[in-house]
Amino acid sequence: MTARTPAIAVLCPMRDDLQDAESSEQSAGVTRSPREAHSAGLWVPPRIEELADRAELRFCVAGSLAEALSGADVLFLWDFFSPAVRNAWDQADSLAWIHVAAAGVDSLMFDDLAASAVTVTNAQGIFDRPIAEFVLGAIFSCAKDFAGSQEYKRQRTWVHRETERVQGKHALVIGTGAIGRETARLLGAVGMSVRGVGRRARSEDPDFGTVVDSAELAQHIGWADHVVNAAPLTSQTRGLIDAEVLGAMKPGAHLINIGRGESVEEASLIQALRHGPLGFASLDVFEEEPLPQASPLWDMDNVLISAHMSGDVLGWRDALADQFIDNALRWLDDRPLENVVDTAKGYVPRT
Repeated sequence: MTARTPAIAVLCPMRDDLQDAESSEQSAGVTRSPREAHSAGLWVPPRIEELADRAELRFCVAGSLAEALSGADVLFLWDFFSPAVRNAWDQADSLAWIHVAAAGVDSLMFDDLAASAVTVTNAQGIFDRPIAEFVLGAIFSCAKDFAGSQEYKRQRTWVHRETERVQGKHALVIGTGAIGRETARLLGAVGMSVRGVGRRARSEDPDFGTVVDSAELAQHIGWADHVVNAAPLTSQTRGLIDAEVLGAMKPGAHLINIGRGESVEEASLIQALRHGPLGFASLDVFEEEPLPQASPLWDMDNVLISAHMSGDVLGWRDALADQFIDNALRWLDDRPLENVVDTAKGYVPRT
């Protein structure tokens, strides 16, 4: 008997160059080749055709996901922030593995998936260094007042002033996963004193030295000149940085959020930026994205706004596609998958 060819469903976003992507997404069905999918307006992962000799490929958008999932063994969430899997879950009758082309899996997870035997993997490793570089750049920009220099340049005004050193400053990194650790290593390399915030307190950590319990964040946050939120969004981290925590920050401190917007109470953040103690915020993620035009954050001089792009360096999409192809070959060869997520916790546990 001939073995059944495994089926891989690929959930794709619509291409940015389409004039009416929304209506195109509603009408797009399931296609079987990368060329057909591209012609239908889908944003197809590069080099995905390398798997065509070993698996049946099904390209779809959110509206056609249920059809693509029926009988599929694997789902590749190329449209990585889509919550469409929940609504199509009843059709996932053969699904064994979902790969998310993102570090966070919060947009994907729901109770039925977490309780199932489906394996979930993510894009851990792709964004670690770029995001760490973004954090370091935000710290330098804040300490050296690059925004002020740009404004004086716009005014054609020569104003000499003093700025702050970065060496010797204290950085508290919330989240001790791969991104948090790469950030800690990079900040330590420029002479900053770094501590971590995790699920449990410990000492002698190889990257942080000291890690404090996230439940005691308000007691420790006053130590830091720069606070970096690099935590995944879970039930424990949602709203973690609230009015109490913000109020306990060192006067003039700098908050950098490259984790998830929902980890910070945005209304409390705005108050802390207006009235203290927070001096500056570098924000790459928000409670609602895109950030609404009516948000007060747009008009605040002590806020840097980045459009959820801290990890999106040149070549990032190629790297994401290559990572999935490598993992798919592992799955097809019956080898262990990389970056397996603990679905109860919502992240890849540290080994």
